[in-house]
Amino acid sequence: MTLPPLSVPPLDPTPIFDLFRGHYGSELLTAAVAHFRLFERLAQGARRVESLRVDLGLAERPSVVLLTALRAMGLLTGDDEGRIGLTPLSREFLSGPPFDIGGYIGLDADAPGVRSMVERLRTNRPLGTRPEDAGTAFIYREGVASAMEREAEARRLTLALAGRARIVAPVLAKRVRLSEARVLLDVGGGTGLFSIAFLRANPNLRAIVWDRPEVLKVAGELAETHGVADRLECLPGDMFADIVPSADVVLLSNVLHDWDVPECRQLLSRCAAALPTGGRLLVHDVFLNDALDGPLSLALYSAALFCLTEGRAYSAAEYRGWLHEVGLTPGTRILTSIHCGVLPATK
Repeated sequence: MTLPPLSVPPLDPTPIFDLFRGHYGSELLTAAVAHFRLFERLAQGARRVESLRVDLGLAERPSVVLLTALRAMGLLTGDDEGRIGLTPLSREFLSGPPFDIGGYIGLDADAPGVRSMVERLRTNRPLGTRPEDAGTAFIYREGVASAMEREAEARRLTLALAGRARIVAPVLAKRVRLSEARVLLDVGGGTGLFSIAFLRANPNLRAIVWDRPEVLKVAGELAETHGVADRLECLPGDMFADIVPSADVVLLSNVLHDWDVPECRQLLSRCAAALPTGGRLLVHDVFLNDALDGPLSLALYSAALFCLTEGRAYSAAEYRGWLHEVGLTPGTRILTSIHCGVLPATK
């Protein structure tokens, strides 16, 4: 049966997503207070980020996730010289007597979620990467077991992610014009819902969804039910190793946030090299403030990404810098839905 076009819901579900991710704030705050003694370390004055990071025993990625969240909570400040300090609120209540409430927050120090967060921060590794684990859930890397390679789990996780994509995809397709495009390459396209939305909005467009074989089974089924299977190709591959398929528009929707900085730069470089002159690359994702001080909702989403993948949320400034490096000219960011936006770039 052919389904009707993907449609924008009458209500905004963003508050539900914010409530769902709220526990990451409690876990990061408790970790900072009870396990890393972060506020006590800053009681004598602001510290340079690099020095503080070494003192805490944290790599760059976890330190960015932790400090961004605490700045977004209004508990840390940052300056143009790369120093982190206390705010009046944290100095009064988290750095020592007489009004310190760190002991109260520390009552949750041994909660399983807090312990897991501390392990993630200290090891800089997502869940599922220890030898005794069954593997990672949302990412594929050669040599590491991944749920995305097992049919039943790949189907379950892919359809779970479809809940958000089904809402955001039609907004993206409405706000980004592809009427002159011929072929869209949807890198790590998962369900294919973003490609499907673009295909429904642009009758002359063809699309390639490039992802792992088990994931593409779901994308193929959805393309059939939405009546675009004749214009959507499901192409299995490894986006870090295989030849990038030819297209005049490349879409990276909620993909780069799964990877650390070196992998982001590598993937952008590979995609940019494959584009023809005048071709476009669309980075569709969430965007932290350029100062890495919020907003809180996205800082907590970044913590979720940090725990489940090898990445985090990035700022528009970070993306713009990487796009310039690979020879692309970034355009104006456009908001879509559920905190997402799209940053286009042209070759």
